[in-house]
Amino acid sequence: MQTHFSAEQLADPHVASLEKILRSCVHCGFCTATCPTYVVGRDERDSPRGRIYLIKELLETGRAPDAHDVEPLDHCLSCLSCMTTCPSGVDYRRLIDHARLEVETRYARDPLDRALRSLLVWLLPHRGRFRAAIGLAKLGRPFAPLLARLPEIGPRLEAMLRLAPARLPARDGRPGPFKAAGPKRGRVALLTGCAQSVLAPEINAAAIRVLNRAGIDAVLPKGEGCCGSLAHHMGREEAALASARANIDAWMREIDGEGLDAILVTASGCGATIKDYGAMLADDPAYAQKAARVAALAKDPSEYLLDLDLAFPAPRRLRAAYHSACSLQHGMKILDAPKKLLAAAGFTVLTPAEAHLCCGSAGVYNILQPRIAGELRDRKVRNLQRLRPDVIAAGNIGCLTQIGSTAQAPVAHLVELLDWAQGGPAPAGVTEQGQSALG
Repeated sequence: MQTHFSAEQLADPHVASLEKILRSCVHCGFCTATCPTYVVGRDERDSPRGRIYLIKELLETGRAPDAHDVEPLDHCLSCLSCMTTCPSGVDYRRLIDHARLEVETRYARDPLDRALRSLLVWLLPHRGRFRAAIGLAKLGRPFAPLLARLPEIGPRLEAMLRLAPARLPARDGRPGPFKAAGPKRGRVALLTGCAQSVLAPEINAAAIRVLNRAGIDAVLPKGEGCCGSLAHHMGREEAALASARANIDAWMREIDGEGLDAILVTASGCGATIKDYGAMLADDPAYAQKAARVAALAKDPSEYLLDLDLAFPAPRRLRAAYHSACSLQHGMKILDAPKKLLAAAGFTVLTPAEAHLCCGSAGVYNILQPRIAGELRDRKVRNLQRLRPDVIAAGNIGCLTQIGSTAQAPVAHLVELLDWAQGGPAPAGVTEQGQSALG
């Protein structure tokens, strides 16, 4: 792509790095075939190529984005499917991250829109606040149809209430450490995080049981919390980096103490962000080196467990439709490990059509863009249900919540299914007889 930056602009290292990314784009359009928003809307502005043109123009002119610019930028899910498809290796992630920061700092959003975004950043990364909000959602749920009629913000409020679970599981307050059942083979930290620990603490509990059976000690370091991805993808970079630094401090205490073989993140959306800490904090002299060390240790459970040669004394002979979260297949490039583990645990692994397309969850995208998110969810669920699965497996809490809101088959995290095949408890809604008749 031809660019027109001045020498003065290119003297800024950040602009120079973005200009290099822009020039790597060759206008081929391969990205349009795999971009979820382009697939459902067929609008060039809502494709990666269209957004790249827009970001290029904003950078070259230096003008502030307006409402016409912000709409297609807000529509991006950051699924990174375009980066998987791109034959030129365009680092679209850096471009869209920059654009979101520009929007956040230089564009005056509608007051209600800005208030909702601020509320989400204040609420979701904090476990206590999030748990209290879900409790309050019970009071608002009967009024959801009325709220949906409010202009602009109504559908978003309705989406928030619809996604809130009717009840929450009991808190898992065990602080650990969780010791290996037999001879010790390693030591890992688990991210407790924020939303998942409230919505589904059983996921980490299952991961700990699987790890302990394999001879791995697991710790939950004090001081860690939200990974920062929610704020990062909304352009709230100061909040995102503050979360990253807090986590890095917590994990470095363990690394410099008893040591860690890995930092396991059972929510793949968080894992993709933590693996990017090195890039996010590359310009911070106090944290750049530590961030790189942490990012190098961050792993999805599937890539770590695959090397442990797990035993499955209670294999489950069920049909498992595997949904590959965007953060796994596009963000972390992990494709086969989850499927191999499921197959080893006895499951017949099924891959849906359009497996590369996002389910529409994407952090809080299903709240901020409920129309597009709903179309993507319905498309994903149709493709999964056509397989007549007994269970739908995934590795990300956002996907499990999004798909589970309408799917007939039960949904479960990968580590829950592995734990079950080792004799652990069955995931909620899953039975040995299967659910394929629901397909």
